[in-house]
Amino acid sequence: VQLQASGGGLVQAGGSLTLSCTASGRTFSTYYMGWFRQAPGKERELVAGISSGGIPYYGNFVKGRFTISRDNAKNTVHLQMNSLKLEDTAVYYCAAGSSRALVLAGQIDNWGQGTLVTVSS
Repeated sequence: VQLQASGGGLVQAGGSLTLSCTASGRTFSTYYMGWFRQAPGKERELVAGISSGGIPYYGNFVKGRFTISRDNAKNTVHLQMNSLKLEDTAVYYCAAGSSRALVLAGQIDNWGQGTLVTVSS
């Protein structure tokens, strides 16, 4: 599956942004999908994941601010981000993996290109 991420941009602290990832291929619904991010000078980290059936997982730092969703009919996964903070500034990547365990472990089958989110004060 090939992944195309979009929706990044510049937003003020406290604002909202929605990232989208569109997948090509017929097997999208079988993948566990995730959003990762990498801030300058930091390691890539998992932001959120979602099973093929729509069960979400969130990193501890999300704390109710982000919502991940997917539409298997449209081969898309979204990340709604609210109450954005300066520390949310990063390049965000969508990712596809074979299972929840593998994605949470960073074992990714396919990465999308990153989309930059910049949160300003």
